[in-house]
Amino acid sequence: MSVRRKVAIGFAIYIGVTIAIIAAVGWKGTKAKGYTPQSEFKLHTWVNLGIFSINKAVLYLLIAGVLTCATMIYVARRMKQRPNRVQTAVEIVFQGLQNNIVGANMDRRMAAKWFPFIATLALFIFYSNLIGYIPLPTSTETFSVFGLHIPAFSLYAATANLSIPLVLAIVVFVSYTSEGVRAKGPLGYLKGLIPAGVHGPMAGFIFVLEVLSNVMRLISLSVRLFANILAGHLIILFMAGALAVILGVAALGWITLPFGVALFAFEVGLVAALQAFIFATLTAIYLGGAVSHDH
Repeated sequence: MSVRRKVAIGFAIYIGVTIAIIAAVGWKGTKAKGYTPQSEFKLHTWVNLGIFSINKAVLYLLIAGVLTCATMIYVARRMKQRPNRVQTAVEIVFQGLQNNIVGANMDRRMAAKWFPFIATLALFIFYSNLIGYIPLPTSTETFSVFGLHIPAFSLYAATANLSIPLVLAIVVFVSYTSEGVRAKGPLGYLKGLIPAGVHGPMAGFIFVLEVLSNVMRLISLSVRLFANILAGHLIILFMAGALAVILGVAALGWITLPFGVALFAFEVGLVAALQAFIFATLTAIYLGGAVSHDH
């Protein structure tokens, strides 16, 4: 059977099931009152320890941290002269980070110093994004099994909470600022914000713009990561059935479900890795620019 015929048969089955569902339950239903899909991203305290309270964001960060450490330890202990498939894939990622991200934005000595930081940051963000697409029993809603109230499975990512990307962005900001001050001195670093050849009142104006530009990097790093992950999760949630519940259109859930599956595959296959790559690339650019003598 050809691929085209298989696709046609699958589409026909999909249309047939859609018609059957509409015939069975009707098109219109009762609109859900008080249903708020965004509640999945609210952080409810599980263990109250003040500033060190534990919620599901802490759990996801812990999982991402453990996976990051375990991966690096596993890879470091299993490197062989004749690489297997896993080692080959790791070496491709390693060379990509080393040559295309870190090495392309700073000299060899500085790249050797900052590569572990940038690689760890990229891997940690990748894992944080990736486990956000794995259903885990972390919802505040529960379902009963043999009298036991078990938390419902939900999709949540720590990077979908603005505080997490913001903290990572602050760490990057402090890192490249301290590196620039160490390399040029406090006054030299501040003077380096002004392009060569700019003098007089214009120099003061450009200096203020450059300071604001550096502060805006916090937003550039944090909001880009936060918004992409949050938007992806909300779109998947709506396409997978939330829209049908909100509008009270029963058959709409079956119609939008394939789009939800396609978006889920797209987010897992591309966005999780792409956002980690972008964050790591911008970090390397900012670090390299902080010590560069050319504006």
